[in-house]
Amino acid sequence: MCLNTGYPCNCLTDGDPCEPCRMTAKDRETEEAHLSNNISAPGQEASPCEPDLNVSSGGVTRERGRNWGWMLSGIICVNILILGCALVSGSAYNNVDISTPDLQIFLIIILLLTAIWMIYYAIYMARKENAVFYKDGHAGPVWLRGGLVLFGLLSIIMDIFKIASYVGYLHCDSAVKVAFPVVQLVFILVQTSFLWSHAKDCAQIQKNITRCGLMLTLSTNLVVWMTAVTEESLHQTTVPEYPSNSTKMSGRSMYINKAGYGDDKCKCSHTSCSIFKQAYYYLYPFNIEYSLFASAMAYVLWKNVGRVVDEHGHHHIKFRLKDVFLGPVAGVLLVVAGLATFIVYEMEMQKEESDDDDKDRAVMMHFVMNIVILTLMSVSTVIGSAIFKVDHREHVSDKNPTRSLDVGLLVGASLGQFIISYFTIVAMVATGAKGHLNRLNLTGAILMVIQLGLQNFFIIEGLHREPFHEVHPVVTVVANPYVLQPSKELSSLEGSDMDTKPSPVLTSHSLHGHTAEHRPKLLWKRRVLKEVCAFLLLGNIILWIMPAFGARPQFDHDTETEFYKFNMWAAIVNVGLPFGIFYRMHSVASLFEVFLTS
Repeated sequence: MCLNTGYPCNCLTDGDPCEPCRMTAKDRETEEAHLSNNISAPGQEASPCEPDLNVSSGGVTRERGRNWGWMLSGIICVNILILGCALVSGSAYNNVDISTPDLQIFLIIILLLTAIWMIYYAIYMARKENAVFYKDGHAGPVWLRGGLVLFGLLSIIMDIFKIASYVGYLHCDSAVKVAFPVVQLVFILVQTSFLWSHAKDCAQIQKNITRCGLMLTLSTNLVVWMTAVTEESLHQTTVPEYPSNSTKMSGRSMYINKAGYGDDKCKCSHTSCSIFKQAYYYLYPFNIEYSLFASAMAYVLWKNVGRVVDEHGHHHIKFRLKDVFLGPVAGVLLVVAGLATFIVYEMEMQKEESDDDDKDRAVMMHFVMNIVILTLMSVSTVIGSAIFKVDHREHVSDKNPTRSLDVGLLVGASLGQFIISYFTIVAMVATGAKGHLNRLNLTGAILMVIQLGLQNFFIIEGLHREPFHEVHPVVTVVANPYVLQPSKELSSLEGSDMDTKPSPVLTSHSLHGHTAEHRPKLLWKRRVLKEVCAFLLLGNIILWIMPAFGARPQFDHDTETEFYKFNMWAAIVNVGLPFGIFYRMHSVASLFEVFLTS
């Protein structure tokens, strides 16, 4: 083949290349030599005839380095998680000789190591010119980082209350219990600043160190999350010394008085201890969500190490509530009604001297409110899913770690609530669902399963749709007669009126397959999707608030406890409920993303 593609000739086969071919061959050899010099090691002589071999060997080396970094960082994460899980589980039982200070010493060590690495990363990237050449536009959106900051501030307030409370016990208890919230406060400040500034980074230098540091960050946040969830669960599930299990509030109050202070002989040295204990107890849910938010962002950063991102693939979407009214108003009314019934329910459960009939009425009110919320959310989700079926937006084709993580967390976290619901259904059916409370409990569990399935489908479908684009004015293009009339022969086209001006063709249908006449239909579908997303978002908020701040109908209604026995049922709830609570908050974030793309 002649190198001079512009003027093909037989000079190479004849053995006497012409001048254009000689010049082209010379330029090609120069380019190959330059390429091989860049790939080969210093001092290594590379032949211009073998650039592909050098490129492939360099790619293999880079692939081995990447796999080594992933493997090492994964080993670090798994070891920290297993060790942390062992310490957290051991410290939760009184008959195991692992005290709370022992666990807190381990937490202090990993918190300090993680904070030191994040400071090192931030300083190194700031001093290195062009250290982060690529950024993932989908990772760490402003609203997600804003939620991280909000939960971080509330977690800092919780640590301040802990410090103020624990100081009163320094004369008779370990000083580690004061040091831990101090270190955690500093860690939250460092980590929030780090994730706010570097959430979009696709690190291209020191990849293995960065991967290990991010896995250390991920595992540290997960261990902190396990610790907070375990302590929170013990508030609700202290094993009662009496056979009946009408309420667990007495057990929760007993645990709050003893949590972290040894025995009753250790008395607080100031009078505000009980106030601080009650205050930071209600801030636990925000600290739990902060750890999970930080873990998810650290995982996305880890996946983006060494990733080359096309910056043009991200759509800049603005948040607007224009033409959206019914969904937010109905959602706000739902939240207000849910809060009102939740407050009444909690106040009734906290009464030390309360009639059983009053407690049953409070539990029934809570069941009815949940059934109403789940029914309205299920109907809204069906409407939104129907809109997706008639919507002609394309599905996204590019692979993105943020979207994959969102879907994985959504499905994985929903399993916790699925487990509790199915165990409840089995217990209710096996016992015959006698009485109005059992029937309401069975109805709520079935509706919960339906609502979770529908909402997962709606959110996943919304996350995988291309964002809506504004409809632009109609654009005209010149019609190609060879394309419009493929059946005609070239001779017939030559004889036709080719000199006349071609007719313009409308191309607004290229925007999601819609023509200009269908613009009102497009706006109508967008509005319905935004209304549905806003309503579901607020519905998930109230379903997060109630269990996160103490609602435990699983123990206040004793059918499941008697059917499965307390220890087994407590284990089921303590495993499934934290994931269910996280599922609601993660659904809020995902629905907000679907709202923006609609």
